[in-house]
Amino acid sequence: MKHFLTALALSGTLFASGGVLAQDTGISVENGDRIARIGGCHDCHTPGFAEANGELDPAQALVGSPVGYQGPWGTTYASNLRIVAAGMGEEEFADYLRNLQAMPPMPWFNLHYFTDNELRSLHQYIVSLGEVGEPAPAYVPPGEAPQTPFIVFAPPQMP
Repeated sequence: MKHFLTALALSGTLFASGGVLAQDTGISVENGDRIARIGGCHDCHTPGFAEANGELDPAQALVGSPVGYQGPWGTTYASNLRIVAAGMGEEEFADYLRNLQAMPPMPWFNLHYFTDNELRSLHQYIVSLGEVGEPAPAYVPPGEAPQTPFIVFAPPQMP
């Protein structure tokens, strides 16, 4: 029985109490595509994604957004992830996301739950998208007027 469980663990499938616990899907572009979709990356980093009801335009995938999010922190923009990923190798990218702390509304804390394989797959996917494009607009400090459209992302009354 011990050898059987070892063989199963080596195959990438982990079992407990007769059921599958987890499947190590490996590192691949396809898994990165899946992670980007279920992780919500396209929601903000792909222009027009939400308006297209989740239909992905590969030419626009993860190029950042010209629409800002404004709140007490200033105005932030979803960055061009193609540029970010192109400047790093897989391990550097994974380490970067493991340690990232970003301004609102980026839910950076969620990235800390991704596995190494998921982060590496995400890097492979982003790099596979091709031409990196232009950077998203720069952060605008509080009190300064953004030169792009923006969404006010704050409660009507701050505590």
